[in-house]
Amino acid sequence: MKKVSTTQAPAAIGPYSQGMVFGNLVFTSGQIPADPATGAIVGTAIAEQAEQSCKNVAAVLAAAGSSLDKVIKTTCFLADMGDFPVFNGVYEKYFVGFPARSCVAVKSLPKGVLCEVEAVAFVEDK
Repeated sequence: MKKVSTTQAPAAIGPYSQGMVFGNLVFTSGQIPADPATGAIVGTAIAEQAEQSCKNVAAVLAAAGSSLDKVIKTTCFLADMGDFPVFNGVYEKYFVGFPARSCVAVKSLPKGVLCEVEAVAFVEDK
């Protein structure tokens, strides 16, 4: 196993890594809409937050040697399922390969954000 670490995505806010590579798979930790440089939450609306969460997932994947077009499965967490249509509109701009997905509403998310996204993707042999 290899730990993924990059300054292009928010640092972990707990005892975990941004991602782990095992064999030809990378597993990202859930990415919230935090600015990688400051840690501040980006935006107050679901569209802005979904955009930043997807960018953060992309950064972790890139650091692992993968990319959004190699994503096999995502899990998406929403604070309010009423945000699903707008979230989905942002999501489909990033995950163009139509990976398998679960999307659930949860009671709350870290730092009071509106969404969190995690992914499993393929990593090419080097």
